[in-house]
Amino acid sequence: MLWLAFGTYDLARHPRFGVLLEGLRAAGDEVVELNVPLQLDTAARVAMLRQPWRLPMLAGKLARCWARLVAGSRRRHRGPAPDAVIVGYLGHFDVRLARRLFPRTPIVLDHLVSAAGTARDRGLARSGGAKAALMRSIDRGALRSTDVVVVDTDEHAAALPADVASRAVVAPVGAGAEWFAAGEMPAPPLAPGEPLRAIFVGLFTPLHGARTLGEALAALAGDDRVEVTMVGTGQDHDACRRAAAANPRVSWIDWVDTADLPALVAAHHVSLGIFGTTEKARNVVPNKVFQGAAAGCAIVTSQTSPQRALLGDAAILVPPGDSAAVAGALRGLAADPHRLAALRLAAAKRAAERFAAPSVVEPIRARLVQTTTESRGRW
Repeated sequence: MLWLAFGTYDLARHPRFGVLLEGLRAAGDEVVELNVPLQLDTAARVAMLRQPWRLPMLAGKLARCWARLVAGSRRRHRGPAPDAVIVGYLGHFDVRLARRLFPRTPIVLDHLVSAAGTARDRGLARSGGAKAALMRSIDRGALRSTDVVVVDTDEHAAALPADVASRAVVAPVGAGAEWFAAGEMPAPPLAPGEPLRAIFVGLFTPLHGARTLGEALAALAGDDRVEVTMVGTGQDHDACRRAAAANPRVSWIDWVDTADLPALVAAHHVSLGIFGTTEKARNVVPNKVFQGAAAGCAIVTSQTSPQRALLGDAAILVPPGDSAAVAGALRGLAADPHRLAALRLAAAKRAAERFAAPSVVEPIRARLVQTTTESRGRW
């Protein structure tokens, strides 16, 4: 099967799409990329919602990227026709261009987040407001251009419009091979007298529950058995850091190169997930959970339906927004090296069975075969 990976995606910023491409190749398919990265991360795009006068900058950047994509597509038409076009994460606009350029080819969209859901999660749009209506319109336009809609949880699939449900397929976010490679050299078992090392990596959005995490770190200020590394910056970073200011055993790192991140996470005993209480936080399983498990860490994250279904007893699940429960989980692991070791093994086993790229793409490949068979008359 020949896939054309299309769009303005950025694999360094959004590794999920890289997992899909890795999985397709591992399954024996050929993947050709036609990619011109937009070089605007999610935070920059969200900032434009706060400051609409900056939207022409987005339009200008997108137009320049699209001009190169159109030129590339013309070259592609001179070669073998792809069996499917797969559009990368944050491809709400790219998928419309893909439909115009490849009108007779099945289009697959990695719809990891909705525009409307992201705006609500970050407090930028009231459900009945003009911005929310605009975001819903962007989502609807993208979904109309798509033959197969890939989402990451059953909850996200259930939230799709009724006329889209039959075209949806659920594929977990997963982790790339570099994370499993890092997990082959994980942190040694917790030794007597050694502090538990936990790490959080994220953009400090409401989804992550960074304020809750800051309060948990403050509660651990007097416990020298726990050290925590906080990686990243973002919306709630300052509030989190202020809340945790009393804890001297917290290290703050604004940026880690993508290539260095797996080894850094694998050097810790625990990977911290998300603890937010927003609607979006209840419906996702974040990158850091998949990656931390693949890297050989124990997982502490919130007890939500999708995380409970995916992780089961291979993680410690705490109530969303409960800083005391987060602190208690870390204290408990610091005091019980045997339980820590068991959870690390359970997370690694779950990752190997379900989070590796070849497993992630299985439902996507199966759905494409089904879609192509049902629609052969159209293409």
